[in-house]
Amino acid sequence: MTKNEGNWSGTVAKKSRALLDGSNLYRRLEVRLDDGTTLDVKVDRDLWKELEVGDRLVRREGEQPRRG
Repeated sequence: MTKNEGNWSGTVAKKSRALLDGSNLYRRLEVRLDDGTTLDVKVDRDLWKELEVGDRLVRREGEQPRRG
């Protein structure tokens, strides 16, 4: 697992969502980066609904992750 910062790109390996604190629904993606490591990424509802396992995800410095 690596930090969710800087530039990275990878493929969605798993989608999950949970009520971790009992009141807020958290949506997370497990992303397999191009170098083979994995990263847990918290995303908003719209992006979570748009993506499926196998889709490409890209993050640029200072931006939110987006489909790529």
